Amino acid sequence: MGEDEQSGIEPRSFLTCVTEVARLLDVGDIAMEPKERRARHLAHAARGPLLERTSLPEEWFVPLMAAAVYDPDPSFCRWFVEPAVYAFGRRRVMAALVDYLRVGTDAERAGAVRAWYNAHVPLRADRSPAYGPGGVRDPALDEAQDIKHTWLEASLRVFAESTDLKMRHRVLLGLPTSRTAYPPSLHQLRESTLASARSHPDPHIQRWAAAADRKGV
Repeated sequence: MGEDEQSGIEPRSFLTCVTEVARLLDVGDIAMEPKERRARHLAHAARGPLLERTSLPEEWFVPLMAAAVYDPDPSFCRWFVEPAVYAFGRRRVMAALVDYLRVGTDAERAGAVRAWYNAHVPLRADRSPAYGPGGVRDPALDEAQDIKHTWLEASLRVFAESTDLKMRHRVLLGLPTSRTAYPPSLHQLRESTLASARSHPDPHIQRWAAAADRKGV
């Protein structure tokens, strides 16, 4: 029996995360919603108000990222990632996802991989008033090349260390196959990953290795 079961605490879930976001926004009455639909109902109710705000309070960042990571749908998690990128910056959002990938549970790591794609959302001044007064935005908020390199490193290390095949799939198949996509500091780690992938019994992992070999090592 897990610690949460012993203590009577409900395990963390998408519903608990999105309920916290909805509470902060003061939106959504879900008393009559069937339980299986409550989380998506709340997410839908929160989507518009999140993007319509000119700013988001600092204390909202962690709940927003938790909702993004725990959202099981790789498309809908954008509803939390996008307003966080506008309000807090792409750099900070990506750094938070790297932290989930590094030290999170397997469920959180999987969620971070889903959310990572949406963290690259294009920014438009007409999309959110949080973009910046007069359509001006501090570029430092969104400068994240070094964070992207950190994500590559964390993904490679998760592949090497994880014993869960699904997790190894998730991180590896989301990685670029071209050597030029990696900074020189990661070339050795990439090559050891590639060697492991070539000899791996899983055909999906082998195909990633074959694609990398076709592009040259």
